[in-house]
Amino acid sequence: MNIQELHQKRVTVIGGKRSGLAAAQLLKKHGAKVFLTERDTIDKRFIEKLERNKIEYESGGHTERVFECDFAVISPGVPSNAPVVKRLEAANVPVYSEIEMSSWFCNARIVAITGTDGKTTTTALAHKIFERDGKQKGYRAFAVGNIGVPFADYVEEMSERDVAVVETSSFQLDHCFTYKPKVAVITNITPNHLDRYDNDFRKYACAKYRIYQAQDETDVLIVNLDNEELKRQFSDKEVLKSLKPKLVPISLEKDLSKKYEACGYLDGEWLTIKFNGEKERIMKKEEVIGRVHFRGTHNVYNSLAAAVAARALEVKKEIIRESIMSFEGVEHRIEFVREIDGVQFINDSKATTVNALWYALDTINTPIVLIAGGRDKGNDYTKVEPLVKEKVKAIIAIGESREKLVETFGKMTKVIKAETMEEAVRMARREAKQGETVLLSPACASFDMFANFEERGETFKRIVANL
Repeated sequence: MNIQELHQKRVTVIGGKRSGLAAAQLLKKHGAKVFLTERDTIDKRFIEKLERNKIEYESGGHTERVFECDFAVISPGVPSNAPVVKRLEAANVPVYSEIEMSSWFCNARIVAITGTDGKTTTTALAHKIFERDGKQKGYRAFAVGNIGVPFADYVEEMSERDVAVVETSSFQLDHCFTYKPKVAVITNITPNHLDRYDNDFRKYACAKYRIYQAQDETDVLIVNLDNEELKRQFSDKEVLKSLKPKLVPISLEKDLSKKYEACGYLDGEWLTIKFNGEKERIMKKEEVIGRVHFRGTHNVYNSLAAAVAARALEVKKEIIRESIMSFEGVEHRIEFVREIDGVQFINDSKATTVNALWYALDTINTPIVLIAGGRDKGNDYTKVEPLVKEKVKAIIAIGESREKLVETFGKMTKVIKAETMEEAVRMARREAKQGETVLLSPACASFDMFANFEERGETFKRIVANL
């Protein structure tokens, strides 16, 4: 939508948290008649901002006022299958995500990153690379979106030379139509959030593929061909025939350079990028994972994806290498907390999927006491069973999925149920011996016990600090 068309448009913003507030303020600034609606309560700080900006609002439910609009903007926390959204769509009212709406105002080059796992780390790492490059070339880099900073908060500060690195979830992509990244990255796609996609993996995967629906021949699409779903999608002749952006695949398992004129791959021990027919070795694999804050094969994938995205916008390999070497990882993702009596405590609260749990188990090479559980999203634990048998000496099960964890893993390892995080940590400490690891890697959402995975991780770290 042309932003000049917003003047006097009636807009309903659904969701009264950070993204919803940011969207409402941006729309109001550009002359729209904004009404914000929140099913639950609204934070007092947000209410103050709404009233200061003279934005009308309601909380505690959705009234008929919601439907008196020209279009609606929804926060990522609002499911696409929510009754309020379904009713708007049934009335042919356009429904946009905050990411889509914010992109109407964006002059910067957008590097959009999605995937089931790895998107936050890849976003943070890509932002660090562009930030370092920008200091030399005179532009700014912004990390926004699902990483925790609403796109709408900063979009008007961005110039044409700047780079917006936008972590983009499937929920945000569900209502994107003209969102057009200069560079799009799909890290991987494995079953997740099936509770919000009618238990249909194809619907979830198709939501991810919306990241490139508006791209054209001047844009770049980076995909991980070691992922089964992405390999299937981008081996399909009809998909490739209709694909508009330049496809740049990455792999740690195959040398892609003979088949693709642009790609990222592992050449022996070297992370290597091929662009415009020229190959460049960036750094050795061991240099990526040889540091305590950045262990695991998954971080090689994340580094390669971020490196290829940067190279697509002509960042030199020296900048890429320096940025990766100085990167210390993302909080709540395989984060070392402390060591007590020879036992390491690792916070992996951001692992809200089975795939993320697999990466954590694969990374740690000592016997593990695993704290797992929370709100199940249709989890299939089959993939992690071999690693659990091999590495996990005990599981402390928490949250709503405790019984499922007992049922799934009870015959292959010791499983103990805990009522609280504090009880879980103390149980784990009793089970772990010198030279072993206590790992919080829930493989589930946090909303049954905590506001978000950050609160869950902070709680774990606080309890461990006080042991």
